[in-house]
Amino acid sequence: MRITTAATLAVLISLGVQAQAETMKLAVGQRGTWDTSVAEIGVRGGIFQKHGLELEILYTQGGGETQQAVISGSVDVGVAAGMMGVLAAFAKGAPVRIIGSEMTGATEMFFYVPAKSKIQSLKDIGTGTIGYSTNGSSTHGVVTALVKQYDLKAQPVATGSQSATLTQVLSGQIDVGWSAPPFGIKEIKEGKIRIIARGSDIPSLKGQTVRAIIVNANALKEKRDAIMRFAKGYREAVDWMYADPKALAMYSEKVKQPVDILAESLKEFHPKSAMQTEQMADLDGAVKDAVSLKFLDAPLSKEQLAEFLQIPPK
Repeated sequence: MRITTAATLAVLISLGVQAQAETMKLAVGQRGTWDTSVAEIGVRGGIFQKHGLELEILYTQGGGETQQAVISGSVDVGVAAGMMGVLAAFAKGAPVRIIGSEMTGATEMFFYVPAKSKIQSLKDIGTGTIGYSTNGSSTHGVVTALVKQYDLKAQPVATGSQSATLTQVLSGQIDVGWSAPPFGIKEIKEGKIRIIARGSDIPSLKGQTVRAIIVNANALKEKRDAIMRFAKGYREAVDWMYADPKALAMYSEKVKQPVDILAESLKEFHPKSAMQTEQMADLDGAVKDAVSLKFLDAPLSKEQLAEFLQIPPK
């Protein structure tokens, strides 16, 4: 498995992948969260090797960058791409298709301020600033929805990764930051920051796919068998991560957080049901919200949706 960042594409981590395995290039947003670790942990558990795949993983700062990497063809598959951004890109003719849901609901996403901030809720933000990762990401969609829901005058700002966002919040560059576990949990327990809002505060998102697994349309034509094997391997990896304590131990080692804290975090922020991949939950609602939030000019037709969704059967 090759693991890279957007700035350093040449880092190679060899994990004994079979010599004859087919290479699959991935872009994955926000390295280190539980749901964005499925591919990496799955490789370490030997799951994708069983499906004859070697994964090259490019980590990005968010769903927008992930989407662009897929559209450009520099990678085959994108994991954790924001649903609103993907809908908008497809409607404009971008060569992007969906092969699975990555996150249903936004239970893992939270918004925070420094502990000493006068802001007690989003309604107190006034004309201040609120962060999201990248344009077209799920955080972008959620922040846009929160601004509309509470009729906020706040200015949304692209702040990049969770660590970069935390730095900007604590240094006073922005008023409200975003995060998802395990990032920010330590600072919450230490009393440095406090949560003022959650993605789950938006009623329409509670049962809706907010992030997807996407694929380049040309890659789907040329590598369909391998991509379908990846989709099956991904599902198997999710099941394994919730069933085998070894997976959580691997994740603990990866993010350098205690297993007990991570286990507690999973129950609250990452229930297994949220990581189902077999169906786009409340797709009609997602399209309606995309129109309402101006990511789409008009709903997609049945013909467009049939082409857009390429999810393999369970």
